[in-house]
Amino acid sequence: MSQTWKITVVVLAAVGIISTPLIWLLDSPNTGQLAGASVQAAVGIVALVWALFQHTESRTDDVAVGTGQARVSGGAKAVAGIKRPQGQGSGSARAERTGNATADGEGSSAVTGIDYS
Repeated sequence: MSQTWKITVVVLAAVGIISTPLIWLLDSPNTGQLAGASVQAAVGIVALVWALFQHTESRTDDVAVGTGQARVSGGAKAVAGIKRPQGQGSGSARAERTGNATADGEGSSAVTGIDYS
């Protein structure tokens, strides 16, 4: 949820919690109006709590195009593209025309596209 939508939901929830139930309750409500005010306030509170617990969107789209060659030797690691450890990131990742990868030696690795490790 973007920051703008989060603020909008919080403001609307606050208005819903305060406005109409307050007006109804100041006018000597009957049972139906009291029930309506209670339901409206409860819905506003639920919307407020929901909005407060939403994470703001930090989506990033990663693109690697024509990254060339990654060469490695002797237990090293080379990434000539996008590295996302454990798949971190909320946006898309795209690699095009990534080229060759060469890894020599024990424990070495070369990635020219997207590395999720």
